[in-house]
Amino acid sequence: MSIISEAFNAWRECRAEYDDTLYAQFVAAEQATRGAMLNARGREKGIDPFSLFMGNERRALAYASEELVEHWETHPRVTFAKFERQWQREREAELLRDAA
Repeated sequence: MSIISEAFNAWRECRAEYDDTLYAQFVAAEQATRGAMLNARGREKGIDPFSLFMGNERRALAYASEELVEHWETHPRVTFAKFERQWQREREAELLRDAA
């Protein structure tokens, strides 16, 4: 297998695990906020609440309800960049354990 194939396979694995994490974050927030995840501005603009869990924090906070912001204070949003770094650290630690 080539280095590039290995890298793409690792990225796909990481992305799939992140997607599961992202969905779990969304479901937990939806339950905690009883579905009130958008503020008035977010509702007016037709923002998809799920989109608040991805990407730019500034945008997420601009459209999030007070309930969702409170939820994030105790259950922080995990962006793909954060997840990927943690996933890579865990993968490297696992490889070191296997090599020992």
